[in-house]
Amino acid sequence: MSDQHSTGKNELSRRDFLKLLAAGGTALTFAPFVPWGNFMPNPDLQNLTKAKAMLEDGTQANIKTFPINHAETITYPKTGDRVLDEEAFRKWDLIRFPEERGGAKISITSFVAYSKICLHLWCLWKYWPEEGRKRIECPCHGSMYDIGTGKAFAGPASLQAAPSNVLPKLTLEADKDGFINILPAKFGVNDNGVVAYGRFLKA
Repeated sequence: MSDQHSTGKNELSRRDFLKLLAAGGTALTFAPFVPWGNFMPNPDLQNLTKAKAMLEDGTQANIKTFPINHAETITYPKTGDRVLDEEAFRKWDLIRFPEERGGAKISITSFVAYSKICLHLWCLWKYWPEEGRKRIECPCHGSMYDIGTGKAFAGPASLQAAPSNVLPKLTLEADKDGFINILPAKFGVNDNGVVAYGRFLKA
């Protein structure tokens, strides 16, 4: 009797295991078609306005004084709450290109600003200005991104399908005095991109 009861338990657990396996397979099948970007914690688009590109030292970035081949972290959009403004999803790197990529021009075209979050497993990447590198590189798993386009060209992020292989990007402008401003972002894959999810690279 106890043997039969034990066998019944084993059969039930095997049955449950097979159900879980089937459910997992179904989830994996449809995962590529789910718009994951809609579930990322991106800001409310209706509340976004033009903002100053403020550096961590409290000054506004300026195309006349920002060093060539240099990057600094900026926060966008700011909430005014010190804790919320420290969220990684609000951090971007403002990069001025190296000289050979047009960085010597006193122009807003010498600058880009990409989301700091690597599209692979959400580590924070770093811009490496050293000779022979001059690229965006994630220290966790080695994903590398081109500074001109934000597209991954090496590492696991480069193996991901679009839009998850291109970093979200802010739209910048400079005023008559050279101060850099951030235009209101459109956080969609066909526009500025979705933080931690990516954007489609326009031809």
